[in-house]
Amino acid sequence: MDFDLILVGGGLASGLAGLRLATRRPELRVAIVEAESRIGGDRVWSSFDSDMTPAQREWTAPLYAARWPRYDVRFPAFSRTLHHGYASARSANLDAAVRAAMPADHLLFGRKVRSLDATGVTLESGERLGARVVIDGRGHAPTTALELAWQKFVGLEIETLRPHGMEAPLIMDATVDQAEGYRFVYVLPWDERRLLIEDTYYSDSPDLDVETVKARIGDWALSAGLGPHGVVRSEQGVLPLALGGNIETLWDAGTPGVARIGMRAGLFHPLTGYSFPDAVRTADLLADLPRFDPDLVYNAVRSHATRTWHGRRYYRMLARMLFRAADPPARYRVLQHFYRMPEALIARFYAGNSTRADKLRILAGRPPVPLGRALAVMLGVD
Repeated sequence: MDFDLILVGGGLASGLAGLRLATRRPELRVAIVEAESRIGGDRVWSSFDSDMTPAQREWTAPLYAARWPRYDVRFPAFSRTLHHGYASARSANLDAAVRAAMPADHLLFGRKVRSLDATGVTLESGERLGARVVIDGRGHAPTTALELAWQKFVGLEIETLRPHGMEAPLIMDATVDQAEGYRFVYVLPWDERRLLIEDTYYSDSPDLDVETVKARIGDWALSAGLGPHGVVRSEQGVLPLALGGNIETLWDAGTPGVARIGMRAGLFHPLTGYSFPDAVRTADLLADLPRFDPDLVYNAVRSHATRTWHGRRYYRMLARMLFRAADPPARYRVLQHFYRMPEALIARFYAGNSTRADKLRILAGRPPVPLGRALAVMLGVD
């Protein structure tokens, strides 16, 4: 047998799992098989301080490019600063950490997978890699088991000629045009001259017009008075948002005996698309297993994914409220209403830990969408 565990796909979930296992379970022979030349691609993943435990923040600390004690939001009706810690990890940091922790010959870059099963992986070259356990972490795959909408974005990292003056992230600037649905600009100030600016919108379709969105970013930078600047790098993404579905069907459709992690397992916040905290929790779950028995690993990861999915039913209902109860130009009102809530409630929402009182308060009062449609969504079946 070549390895105790093969992680197929070198994205966020597999990278974190490999990193955590290398530290906590060094006796295991763990490999990552990735078609590209690095772990995590070229991405930024963000999270709020309350999304994870202090211990999880500690072991992921080398991955963060920046941390801030507060963030801002802007809506047509108001702007607000929230004193809630926020941190952003970069894929370059994840790649470096994994390379430092795992043996170089266990990081199988440039290998495309032809097929996988519970006992190994067959590469496009025909080479067979055997394993005691195989885990599929290749990201979201098309499925009919889940009812999805999409969060689409293009990001440009720019460097300004003069200090830009932003000291905290702008998580949502929804004062931009809303004609096509909920849209906002997201800004991370890496230092006094460098910014990541993402133009993000929620959509019923996964199609992304990259050049059009890049032009919107340029318009926003001009209106924000950032002045002359150069583009350092760009990124883009299409992330699933969960409106409903059947998690058991999703898992039953997979390869028998092969556990899933990350987006492929349905492990992401249904309404925000955030996946970093879920990937951290999965990495800890794997590292805590008493032994790497194939059935034990599969059942533990599947149980975790299904339990998490069922626990987020309320958030999927809110996602349906956004997409089904509101006309596209008015969808921003749902988030505008939400961001008037107390800071502690907002923090618990992002962490997926809303209390019963939180859930009632979010829905209390006059809804920001037509009442009849809101009731239809709330009474609908997930």
